[in-house]
Amino acid sequence: MGGETFQRGYIVDERAVAQIKKGMTGEQVLTTLGTPSTVSTVGNKSWYYISQTSSRRFQFMPESVVDQRVTAVYFDNALRVERVALYGIQDGKVFDFITRTTPSGGQETSFLTQLFRGTGAFNPFGA
Repeated sequence: MGGETFQRGYIVDERAVAQIKKGMTGEQVLTTLGTPSTVSTVGNKSWYYISQTSSRRFQFMPESVVDQRVTAVYFDNALRVERVALYGIQDGKVFDFITRTTPSGGQETSFLTQLFRGTGAFNPFGA
């Protein structure tokens, strides 16, 4: 039997993510992206859409996470979009594929690191 691939959580639709613009309301984001996987109240409110792809070579082998993405929507105090980020792992670090930067410390970086660490057997360099 060949390998199996499993997709869990939010399926990243880059076209839908690209529609999220600064100033949109939370309701507009819900209409475009759906319900977030988790919400953070650290600092201003943030919504996170978590997508994970795992695979296993044989039916009775354990799964191994081969990719994880976190789409983050950051809101201001009026619940209007401030910015959007698409996080993944690059070179062993959390990386925002929209701004092409690595988050720089603080509570947000700690929270994102925990999201990626919580994946168990996540190997950022592939299986």
